[in-house]
Amino acid sequence: MKYYPEGTNSSLVKRFASLRELKEAADGGAVYEAPVLMCDSAHNLILDLGCCRGVIPRTEGALGILEGTVRDIALISKVNRCVCYQVKGFHRNGRGTLTPVLSRRSVQLACKKEYISALAVGDIIPAVVTRTEPFGAFIDIGAGINALIPIDMLSVSRINHPRERVSQGQQIQTVLRKREPEKLTFSLKELLGTWEENAAGLTVGDTVTGIVRSVEDYGVFVELAPNLAGLAEPYDGVSPGERVSVFIKSVLPDRMKIKLVIIDSFGQEEAVPPLTWFVSEKHLDCWEYSPPDAAKYIATLF
Repeated sequence: MKYYPEGTNSSLVKRFASLRELKEAADGGAVYEAPVLMCDSAHNLILDLGCCRGVIPRTEGALGILEGTVRDIALISKVNRCVCYQVKGFHRNGRGTLTPVLSRRSVQLACKKEYISALAVGDIIPAVVTRTEPFGAFIDIGAGINALIPIDMLSVSRINHPRERVSQGQQIQTVLRKREPEKLTFSLKELLGTWEENAAGLTVGDTVTGIVRSVEDYGVFVELAPNLAGLAEPYDGVSPGERVSVFIKSVLPDRMKIKLVIIDSFGQEEAVPPLTWFVSEKHLDCWEYSPPDAAKYIATLF
């Protein structure tokens, strides 16, 4: 079976017409998704299944809840979002009403065993950004299982916070950088193009837009693309995060430098700049960022 980040495969979302259908689903062991209507006071998740509501008991809501390594906020945060599940059985209350009992944990265990355990360093997979913290972006790599992209692996161009590069709910591609027994670390920058690929569309004399990333005494660093920044001459009144227009004064591949002149400023950038993917393969062994004749060699070995 193929596993997806939650909410990215609409074919998994099924509205059942009857309890009979649900019983057949329980017998087949298939994986489905449904929106979470609420997380009750006991931290059980209540799902809309179409013909009725189903319940994911707290300890079946996520890997780590039963073991005590994951906090209940991981369940509360799923309200109004689609989660994966399998139908495990039915509970009959005192009035004789049947409620489907579901498990998200069982799907995550299978995903970990059948999919995630087989990933090799250098493998490129789809993911969804679940939240950002000052140190990095958390991503769903399959069935709601989270991993981390550290902030310094989000791009070559330096940023102050991951939200400047990605946003919650964004679908991305990512590459596995490091495997540890209970931790996977992913990266984004190797998929966003080399220095040459990003500089290919720039010509001396052009005026283009960019985002101010840092202001120093000797000049202003302006991001032209997530993996490409240039240094502009000092310019009063700009601050990190502002969008500016810049004149391209020189492009120096051997030094990996672009010299700029700021023409105008347009205030703080509001939307996250779109990402362009430069890698179509499913695996990387080596990624060379620097041009062949550059004095400095920058590469990632997987």
